[in-house]
This record gives sequence, structure tokens and C-alpha cells, in this order.
Amino acid sequence: MKSKRHTEELVIKELAEGDKMLREGKTVAEVARHLVVIKTSWHRWKNTYGEVKAT
Repeated sequence: MKSKRHTEELVIKELAEGDKMLREGKTVAEVARHLVVIKTSWHRWKNTYGEVKAT
């Protein structure tokens, strides 16, 4: 079985960081490149964890 690269906690932290970058005017492509993921993963994370707030 394929192991997960990103834990749920890491995904939530990266979503918070990415959202901050988006508010600063970065594009989704720039955010994904910074987080070393593909845009599809970013959108999947937003759909799955978008309502969860980083603590």
C-alpha cells in the first residue's frame, strides 16, 4: 500500500499557509509550487479540509 506523504495535521497547516499566500495575491499555481504539491492536490485538500481551522 502507498504511504501518505502528508498527515492531516500537516495538510491543515499547509492549507492555512496557502490561504495566507492567496490573500497576499499569489496564484493557486504559485501556492502549490511553494507547498510542493500539484494543483489537483491543493483543490482536493480544500474540498476535504477547507472548513477545518489550523490551531
